[in-house]
Amino acid sequence: MAEPPPAFRTPVAGGRDLPPAPWVTLGQDNVADCRVFRVQRRRLRHVTDGREGDFYIIEAPDWAQTLALTPRQELILVRQWRFGVEKLSWEPPGGIIEPGEDIVAAAQRELIEETGHAGAPARLLGRAAPNPAIQNNYTHFILVENCAPQAPPDWDPHEELQVGIFPLDKVRQMIQRGEIFHSLALNALQFLFSHLAQSPPR
Repeated sequence: MAEPPPAFRTPVAGGRDLPPAPWVTLGQDNVADCRVFRVQRRRLRHVTDGREGDFYIIEAPDWAQTLALTPRQELILVRQWRFGVEKLSWEPPGGIIEPGEDIVAAAQRELIEETGHAGAPARLLGRAAPNPAIQNNYTHFILVENCAPQAPPDWDPHEELQVGIFPLDKVRQMIQRGEIFHSLALNALQFLFSHLAQSPPR
C-alpha cells in the first residue's frame, strides 16, 4: 500500500514560517468619486524591509444583505439587472448601510423598500469582505424571520425588481443551476444554510 503524501505546507518566502508583515500608509489622495464608492491611491511602506509602492483602493460603505424567511420557511429573493455583467441576477434584498445606521435596522429597511415585506425577529449571522485585495468594506448578512407583506415597495430611481418567494430546496437548485451567481448572495446563503443546520426551525 502506498504511503500517504506528506502534509502540505505553503511555500514561505526566505524560508521563514512566519505570517507576512503589514504595510503602513504614508499618504493618500482621491482619484475618482463615483457616487457609491471612491477610488483612492495610497502610498504604502512595508514595515520590515521598507519597500514602498502605490496601491489603488475602492473605498465604499458597508453593505447589508437580508435573508428574509416567511413563516413557511420560504426565502424572499429579488431579481434585478446587474450592470457589470449585463444580466439578471437573483439575490437577497440588500444595499448600503447609511452612516450611523444600525446594521440590522439597515437590513430591515432594505427589505421593506425592495420587497414591501417586514418581519421579526432579526439577527446578524456574519459578515464577509467582498474583495479585500482592493476594497475596504464589509457585507453583513442578517436573518429576518416571519416575513410578510407590510407596504408597497419603495424603489430607488434606477431600481426595477422582481420579487420571488422560494422554498429552500428550490434555492439550492437555483444555486446548482447557476441561477444564483452573485458572490455575495452565495456567501449570504452559506451563512443561512449553516445557521439552519445548527438551529433547525421548530
